[in-house]
Amino acid sequence: MKDKIKALAKKRNAIILAHNYQPPEIQDIADLCGDSLELSIKASKTTADIIVFCGVHFMAETAYILSPDKIVLLPATDAGCPMAEMINPVSLQKKKKALGNIPVVTYVNSSAAVKAVSDVCCTSANVIKVVESINADEILMTPDKNLALFAASRTSKKIHLWDGFCPFHNTLTAKDVTKAKTDHPEALFIAHPECPPEVLTLADSIQSTSGMIKFAGESLHPSFILGTENGLLYPISKAYPGKKFYPASEKMVCGDMKKITLEKILLSLETLSGRVTVPKDIRKKAWGAVQKMIEL
Repeated sequence: MKDKIKALAKKRNAIILAHNYQPPEIQDIADLCGDSLELSIKASKTTADIIVFCGVHFMAETAYILSPDKIVLLPATDAGCPMAEMINPVSLQKKKKALGNIPVVTYVNSSAAVKAVSDVCCTSANVIKVVESINADEILMTPDKNLALFAASRTSKKIHLWDGFCPFHNTLTAKDVTKAKTDHPEALFIAHPECPPEVLTLADSIQSTSGMIKFAGESLHPSFILGTENGLLYPISKAYPGKKFYPASEKMVCGDMKKITLEKILLSLETLSGRVTVPKDIRKKAWGAVQKMIEL
């Protein structure tokens, strides 16, 4: 199966991208693994004709926003993001108007339509830099309230929250982390900023998924507890086989991230099914919000 996928990808001049939360067998056949935005940026700089995005729908949309000249495929068309679905452009426009049209910073974990009515996008890695770059005392951050609270704790700006969250990061509790620390007292705890504030206060470091991999590599520490989706355990353990990594909780599993299979990738490449596009007017506006962030 893996050989068939590789051969067909080469024949079609396709590049396969896999998010850090994808199953091991998917990451193993990918040309690039990483965070969603970094994957889209890297893919846009290649000569590939087709991008096969092994992730969820908003990630494939972002790939198309940055590479409208390429065919973008999502092998599991029902792979969505519950947090991204907690906001829509109409509701966002209403809230922005109610707040006096203050600037909107939107997490890249959102639909293209929501990005299109935002002023600038951010990632979990650059959120502080993006917030500080805005020439306004008040901003609205969407859709993740935990990421917004994290940013608010590190800036003097007033940040208005959208009541959205990542269902699995938001389920991690201080009690879960305390138990993990008791079970592995020698380990440092690295948390994703999508986790609730009471979890972040227990963290030795707060990082994006790629940031976690980098932090573990640069640290002299031999063991780590990861406060993020458990799919990251595979690439980070592969990168540093001499170190030990533990999940903060076994419940940190995103079902949507596990919907793509090798069979679905092969079928997508054979039939070009699962094609993701963004309407021209929405793409142009969304590209503007993403590009502002990239320029920072």
